[in-house]
Amino acid sequence: MSTIRSPHLSRGARRAAVAVCLLLTASGAAWCVRDLAAARQPDGAPAGLLDGAPGAVVYDPLLAATGLVAAHAARRGTPTAPGALLSLAAATALLRLPVLWLPDRPPGPDGTLALWAQLAALAQLVLAAALLAVVAGGRRAAPNPLAEVAAAYGVVQEAPPHGARPGAPGSPYRGPAGWTAGFLGAAALLLAAGELPALARLGADGYGAALLGADAPDALPGPPPHWAAVALALLTAAAGAGALRRAPWSRPAAITAGVLLLGHGAAALVTAVRAGLLGHLAAAPGDARLTLAAAAVPALAGLCGLCAAALPGVPDGAAGGRRPVAYGDGPDEVRPPHAPPPPAVRPPGW
Repeated sequence: MSTIRSPHLSRGARRAAVAVCLLLTASGAAWCVRDLAAARQPDGAPAGLLDGAPGAVVYDPLLAATGLVAAHAARRGTPTAPGALLSLAAATALLRLPVLWLPDRPPGPDGTLALWAQLAALAQLVLAAALLAVVAGGRRAAPNPLAEVAAAYGVVQEAPPHGARPGAPGSPYRGPAGWTAGFLGAAALLLAAGELPALARLGADGYGAALLGADAPDALPGPPPHWAAVALALLTAAAGAGALRRAPWSRPAAITAGVLLLGHGAAALVTAVRAGLLGHLAAAPGDARLTLAAAAVPALAGLCGLCAAALPGVPDGAAGGRRPVAYGDGPDEVRPPHAPPPPAVRPPGW
């Protein structure tokens, strides 16, 4: 019997996905505890909120919360569960990858912390790869409803009702998909435009070194600021493109990108408040105002895209009606509704 790929994960894949998501959540929660413990010390406030690395610390709780949501979606077996798992894996991989090449630190507590950060990032990357493998190989096969009647005469498949908006289960409707794609596309363009002044100021070689974290502060395990902006731009652009195509994975991807954009903008706002920038915004340097705008405006666009993506999508089973029918399916070989008349010359075995 021919089969089609179901949007749902098999039971074993769901269990594996829940376990991997909980491990990712536990790893992120451990770093959150470390940040809180450092903040209680007189000179140990979280680095990402104070030293010009917006979002370096805030990604820990956001990724942990995203892992919990993805685990819940996988446990329920919703059609959007593969998209939630893919978006979690992509965000984890992009935001944790630069930790593997942290700059050398002197031996001592800082060096030990950097080693632990690299080991934790490596473990999270392995878990992200495991999520990709689960999604790639864990979608169960569903029987093709046309397989049993494809060789019969008079096959009839019920058309969707008039005015119905068909689509894959879990995919966004046309209106919310357009709004989501527009807002996320604008956010991605604004994030990319915010990096142009740094590229012009540092040059190609200098910007490449800054992108890899050559001058990044000691915010563990956060990515370098320029890397974080580029990674968020890529995630946001991918989610917007998926929403434009009304892909089933686009809604959870857009929600993940919107949450990360909000965290990025909130961290930049906290940095500006602590530095006294908001009270003297007119007298602030142009670069500081541009950096704040490059984080705040995409955050607002991401919030609008998140709200549009959070609207209900196509319910499971709404794309089609009853199963296809043909002559011989019913009692006494009755003629299916809307079927063509029987042939004048009955074939053998009619």
